[in-house]
Amino acid sequence: MSDEPRLIWRLAAPTLLVLGVLVLWQWYSTWSGVTAAVLPPPTQVASGAWQARATLMSSTMPTLRAALLGFALAVVVGFAISVLIDFWRPAQYAVTPLLIVSQTLPLVVLAPLMVLWLGFGLVPKVLLVALITFFPITISLVRGYASTGQDGRDVMRAMGSTRRQEFVHLRLPVALPAFFTGVRIAITYAVIAAIFAEYAGATEGLGVVMQVSKNAFRTDLVLAAVAISSVLTLALYGLTFAIERVAIPWHYRVSPQRESRIPPARSIETTIEADASSTVSPTSTLASPTST
Repeated sequence: MSDEPRLIWRLAAPTLLVLGVLVLWQWYSTWSGVTAAVLPPPTQVASGAWQARATLMSSTMPTLRAALLGFALAVVVGFAISVLIDFWRPAQYAVTPLLIVSQTLPLVVLAPLMVLWLGFGLVPKVLLVALITFFPITISLVRGYASTGQDGRDVMRAMGSTRRQEFVHLRLPVALPAFFTGVRIAITYAVIAAIFAEYAGATEGLGVVMQVSKNAFRTDLVLAAVAISSVLTLALYGLTFAIERVAIPWHYRVSPQRESRIPPARSIETTIEADASSTVSPTSTLASPTST
Protein backbone atom coordinates (compact mmCIF):
# COMPACT_ATOMS: atom_id res chain seq x y z
CA MET A 1 0.00 0.00 0.00
CA SER A 2 1.43 3.38 -1.02
CA ASP A 3 1.76 6.34 1.32
CA GLU A 4 -1.31 8.24 0.09
CA PRO A 5 -3.89 5.41 0.47
CA ARG A 6 -2.36 4.53 3.84
CA LEU A 7 -2.72 8.13 5.02
CA ILE A 8 -6.32 8.27 3.79
CA TRP A 9 -7.15 5.06 5.64
CA ARG A 10 -5.52 6.31 8.85
CA LEU A 11 -7.71 9.41 8.73
CA ALA A 12 -10.86 7.64 7.59
CA ALA A 13 -10.82 4.79 10.12
CA PRO A 14 -11.12 6.90 13.31
CA THR A 15 -13.53 9.29 11.59
CA LEU A 16 -15.87 6.45 10.65
CA LEU A 17 -15.61 5.03 14.17
CA VAL A 18 -16.56 8.37 15.74
CA LEU A 19 -19.47 8.78 13.33
CA GLY A 20 -20.67 5.28 14.16
CA VAL A 21 -20.58 6.00 17.89
CA LEU A 22 -22.50 9.25 17.37
CA VAL A 23 -25.17 7.47 15.32
CA LEU A 24 -25.62 4.77 17.97
CA TRP A 25 -25.66 7.41 20.69
CA GLN A 26 -28.33 9.43 18.86
CA TRP A 27 -30.44 6.34 18.28
CA TYR A 28 -30.21 5.10 21.88
CA SER A 29 -30.90 8.46 23.52
CA THR A 30 -33.88 9.05 21.22
CA TRP A 31 -35.62 5.67 21.36
CA SER A 32 -34.62 4.22 24.74
CA GLY A 33 -36.71 6.63 26.79
CA VAL A 34 -33.71 8.02 28.70
CA THR A 35 -34.30 11.62 29.73
CA ALA A 36 -32.12 14.38 28.31
CA ALA A 37 -30.92 15.25 31.81
CA VAL A 38 -29.27 11.82 31.99
CA LEU A 39 -28.09 11.26 28.42
CA PRO A 40 -28.88 14.01 25.91
CA PRO A 41 -28.53 13.14 22.21
CA PRO A 42 -25.55 14.50 20.28
CA THR A 43 -27.77 16.99 18.48
CA GLN A 44 -28.82 18.51 21.80
CA VAL A 45 -25.20 18.60 22.98
CA ALA A 46 -24.21 20.44 19.80
CA SER A 47 -27.14 22.85 20.15
CA GLY A 48 -26.33 23.58 23.80
CA ALA A 49 -22.65 24.07 22.98
CA TRP A 50 -23.52 26.56 20.25
CA GLN A 51 -25.79 28.54 22.55
CA ALA A 52 -23.11 28.63 25.26
CA ARG A 53 -20.22 29.07 22.84
CA ALA A 54 -19.07 32.34 24.42
CA THR A 55 -18.82 30.76 27.87
CA LEU A 56 -17.14 27.64 26.55
CA MET A 57 -14.57 29.55 24.51
CA SER A 58 -13.71 31.92 27.36
CA SER A 59 -13.33 28.92 29.69
CA THR A 60 -11.12 26.97 27.29
CA MET A 61 -8.19 29.39 27.35
CA PRO A 62 -7.57 29.21 31.15
CA THR A 63 -7.56 25.41 30.95
CA LEU A 64 -5.23 25.39 27.96
CA ARG A 65 -2.91 27.91 29.61
CA ALA A 66 -2.66 25.83 32.80
CA ALA A 67 -2.07 22.65 30.79
CA LEU A 68 0.72 24.18 28.69
CA LEU A 69 2.47 25.89 31.59
CA GLY A 70 2.28 22.79 33.75
CA PHE A 71 3.54 20.63 30.92
CA ALA A 72 6.44 23.01 30.23
CA LEU A 73 7.37 22.89 33.91
CA ALA A 74 7.20 19.09 33.79
CA VAL A 75 9.61 18.99 30.83
CA VAL A 76 12.11 21.23 32.63
CA VAL A 77 11.90 19.31 35.91
CA GLY A 78 11.94 15.92 34.19
CA PHE A 79 15.00 16.84 32.13
CA ALA A 80 16.85 18.17 35.19
CA ILE A 81 16.13 15.02 37.21
CA SER A 82 17.14 12.75 34.33
CA VAL A 83 20.45 14.59 33.90
CA LEU A 84 21.10 14.30 37.64
CA ILE A 85 20.46 10.56 37.51
CA ASP A 86 22.62 10.12 34.42
CA PHE A 87 25.61 12.07 35.75
CA TRP A 88 25.42 10.82 39.33
CA ARG A 89 24.45 7.18 39.59
CA PRO A 90 23.72 7.18 43.36
CA ALA A 91 20.93 9.68 42.64
CA GLN A 92 19.07 6.93 40.80
CA TYR A 93 18.66 4.95 44.02
CA ALA A 94 17.67 8.04 45.98
CA VAL A 95 15.37 9.74 43.46
CA THR A 96 13.60 6.79 41.80
CA PRO A 97 11.60 5.78 44.92
CA LEU A 98 10.50 9.40 45.33
CA LEU A 99 9.38 9.51 41.70
CA ILE A 100 7.29 6.39 42.21
CA VAL A 101 5.80 7.73 45.44
CA SER A 102 4.83 10.97 43.68
CA GLN A 103 2.64 8.96 41.32
CA THR A 104 0.88 7.10 44.14
CA LEU A 105 -0.47 10.25 45.80
CA PRO A 106 -4.30 10.33 45.71
CA LEU A 107 -5.15 13.28 43.47
CA VAL A 108 -8.67 13.44 44.88
CA VAL A 109 -7.12 14.51 48.18
CA LEU A 110 -4.05 16.30 46.84
CA ALA A 111 -5.88 18.68 44.48
CA PRO A 112 -8.13 20.27 47.16
CA LEU A 113 -5.12 20.57 49.48
CA MET A 114 -3.11 22.40 46.82
CA VAL A 115 -6.03 24.76 46.25
CA LEU A 116 -6.29 25.28 50.02
CA TRP A 117 -2.57 26.01 50.35
CA LEU A 118 -2.06 28.07 47.18
CA GLY A 119 -5.47 29.63 46.56
CA PHE A 120 -7.93 29.66 43.66
CA GLY A 121 -5.47 30.73 41.02
CA LEU A 122 -3.20 29.49 38.28
CA VAL A 123 -0.39 28.17 40.50
CA PRO A 124 -2.13 25.08 41.95
CA LYS A 125 -3.35 24.06 38.49
CA VAL A 126 0.12 24.37 36.98
CA LEU A 127 1.73 22.42 39.81
CA LEU A 128 -0.85 19.64 39.62
CA VAL A 129 -0.38 19.31 35.86
CA ALA A 130 3.40 19.20 36.31
CA LEU A 131 3.12 16.57 39.04
CA ILE A 132 1.05 14.28 36.83
CA THR A 133 2.99 14.73 33.59
CA PHE A 134 6.66 14.85 34.63
CA PHE A 135 6.97 11.15 35.47
CA PRO A 136 6.69 9.71 31.91
CA ILE A 137 9.13 12.34 30.64
CA THR A 138 11.71 11.60 33.33
CA ILE A 139 11.55 7.83 32.98
CA SER A 140 11.69 8.00 29.18
CA LEU A 141 14.81 10.17 29.26
CA VAL A 142 16.55 7.92 31.78
CA ARG A 143 15.78 4.85 29.69
CA GLY A 144 16.91 6.69 26.58
CA TYR A 145 20.28 7.54 28.10
CA ALA A 146 20.70 3.91 29.17
CA SER A 147 20.04 2.69 25.62
CA THR A 148 23.25 4.30 24.35
CA GLY A 149 25.43 1.59 22.84
CA GLN A 150 28.81 0.74 24.30
CA ASP A 151 30.48 1.10 20.88
CA GLY A 152 29.45 4.72 20.61
CA ARG A 153 30.72 5.50 24.11
CA ASP A 154 34.04 3.79 23.37
CA VAL A 155 34.49 5.85 20.21
CA MET A 156 33.72 9.10 22.03
CA ARG A 157 36.21 8.27 24.79
CA ALA A 158 38.86 7.25 22.25
CA MET A 159 38.45 10.68 20.66
CA GLY A 160 39.15 12.31 24.03
CA SER A 161 35.60 13.52 24.69
CA THR A 162 34.67 14.69 28.17
CA ARG A 163 31.65 13.41 30.06
CA ARG A 164 29.71 16.52 29.14
CA GLN A 165 30.62 16.23 25.44
CA GLU A 166 29.61 12.58 25.43
CA PHE A 167 26.26 13.53 26.93
CA VAL A 168 25.58 16.41 24.52
CA HIS A 169 26.76 14.74 21.31
CA LEU A 170 25.83 11.10 21.96
CA ARG A 171 23.64 10.23 24.93
CA LEU A 172 21.15 13.08 24.53
CA PRO A 173 20.58 12.57 20.77
CA VAL A 174 20.18 8.83 21.32
CA ALA A 175 17.59 9.54 24.05
CA LEU A 176 15.50 11.94 21.94
CA PRO A 177 13.18 9.27 20.44
CA ALA A 178 12.43 7.94 23.93
CA PHE A 179 11.98 11.52 25.16
CA PHE A 180 9.35 12.30 22.55
CA THR A 181 7.58 9.05 23.38
CA GLY A 182 7.33 10.21 26.98
CA VAL A 183 6.20 13.65 25.81
CA ARG A 184 3.35 12.17 23.77
CA ILE A 185 2.24 10.10 26.74
CA ALA A 186 2.46 13.01 29.16
CA ILE A 187 0.65 15.53 26.95
CA THR A 188 -2.47 13.36 26.97
CA TYR A 189 -2.69 13.87 30.75
CA ALA A 190 -2.08 17.62 30.76
CA VAL A 191 -5.59 18.82 29.88
CA ILE A 192 -7.21 16.21 32.11
CA ALA A 193 -5.04 17.27 35.04
CA ALA A 194 -5.87 20.94 34.49
CA ILE A 195 -9.60 20.19 34.41
CA PHE A 196 -9.30 18.05 37.53
CA ALA A 197 -7.59 20.91 39.36
CA GLU A 198 -10.32 23.32 38.23
CA TYR A 199 -12.96 20.86 39.33
CA ALA A 200 -11.37 20.75 42.79
CA GLY A 201 -11.41 24.52 43.13
CA ALA A 202 -11.01 27.38 40.66
CA THR A 203 -12.74 30.49 39.39
CA GLU A 204 -12.50 29.80 35.64
CA GLY A 205 -11.88 27.00 33.18
CA LEU A 206 -13.61 24.00 31.68
CA GLY A 207 -13.59 22.24 35.04
CA VAL A 208 -15.66 25.07 36.51
CA VAL A 209 -18.09 24.84 33.57
CA MET A 210 -18.46 21.09 34.17
CA GLN A 211 -19.12 21.56 37.87
CA VAL A 212 -21.64 24.38 37.43
CA SER A 213 -23.41 22.57 34.59
CA LYS A 214 -23.59 19.34 36.60
CA ASN A 215 -25.18 21.14 39.53
CA ALA A 216 -27.70 22.72 37.14
CA PHE A 217 -28.47 19.33 35.51
CA ARG A 218 -27.15 20.61 32.17
CA THR A 219 -25.63 17.34 31.05
CA ASP A 220 -25.40 18.65 27.50
CA LEU A 221 -22.95 21.37 28.58
CA VAL A 222 -20.95 18.87 30.63
CA LEU A 223 -20.56 16.67 27.56
CA ALA A 224 -19.74 19.70 25.42
CA ALA A 225 -16.91 20.61 27.79
CA VAL A 226 -15.71 17.00 27.67
CA ALA A 227 -15.70 17.14 23.87
CA ILE A 228 -13.66 20.35 23.90
CA SER A 229 -11.11 18.80 26.28
CA SER A 230 -10.80 15.81 23.95
CA VAL A 231 -10.20 18.07 20.95
CA LEU A 232 -7.55 20.00 22.89
CA THR A 233 -5.79 16.77 23.85
CA LEU A 234 -5.80 15.50 20.26
CA ALA A 235 -4.48 18.84 19.00
CA LEU A 236 -1.64 18.88 21.54
CA TYR A 237 -0.78 15.27 20.74
CA GLY A 238 -0.62 16.09 17.04
CA LEU A 239 1.53 19.14 17.77
CA THR A 240 4.07 17.09 19.73
CA PHE A 241 4.17 14.51 16.94
CA ALA A 242 4.83 17.25 14.36
CA ILE A 243 7.60 18.72 16.53
CA GLU A 244 9.15 15.26 16.82
CA ARG A 245 9.19 14.80 13.06
CA VAL A 246 10.99 18.14 12.67
CA ALA A 247 13.40 17.67 15.60
CA ILE A 248 14.56 14.12 14.84
CA PRO A 249 13.88 13.42 11.15
CA TRP A 250 16.68 10.83 11.13
CA HIS A 251 14.59 8.61 13.40
CA TYR A 252 12.02 7.89 10.69
CA ARG A 253 12.65 5.60 7.78
CA VAL A 254 11.88 6.59 4.21
CA SER A 255 8.96 5.06 2.36
CA PRO A 256 9.45 1.68 0.60
CA GLN A 257 9.18 3.36 -2.82
CA ARG A 258 12.12 5.66 -1.98
CA GLU A 259 14.31 3.15 -0.17
CA SER A 260 15.78 1.95 -3.48
CA ARG A 261 16.84 5.51 -4.37
CA ILE A 262 17.68 7.05 -0.99
CA PRO A 263 20.05 5.39 1.48
CA PRO A 264 18.57 4.84 4.95
CA ALA A 265 19.31 7.44 7.60
CA ARG A 266 22.19 6.55 9.86
CA SER A 267 21.84 6.62 13.59
CA ILE A 268 23.81 9.01 15.75
CA GLU A 269 26.19 6.28 16.93
CA THR A 270 26.79 5.02 13.38
CA THR A 271 27.60 8.55 12.21
CA ILE A 272 30.10 9.08 15.02
CA GLU A 273 31.82 5.75 14.37
CA ALA A 274 32.01 6.42 10.63
CA ASP A 275 33.47 9.88 11.15
CA ALA A 276 36.03 8.49 13.58
CA SER A 277 37.08 5.68 11.23
CA SER A 278 37.48 8.11 8.34
CA THR A 279 39.87 10.28 10.32
CA VAL A 280 43.51 9.56 9.40
CA SER A 281 45.67 9.24 12.48
CA PRO A 282 49.34 10.38 12.55
CA THR A 283 50.45 6.77 13.12
CA SER A 284 48.74 5.50 9.98
CA THR A 285 50.21 8.39 8.01
CA LEU A 286 53.76 7.56 9.08
CA ALA A 287 53.25 3.87 8.35
CA SER A 288 51.89 4.40 4.84
CA PRO A 289 54.38 4.33 1.95
CA THR A 290 55.03 7.60 0.16
CA SER A 291 54.82 7.84 -3.55
CA THR A 292 57.86 8.88 -5.48
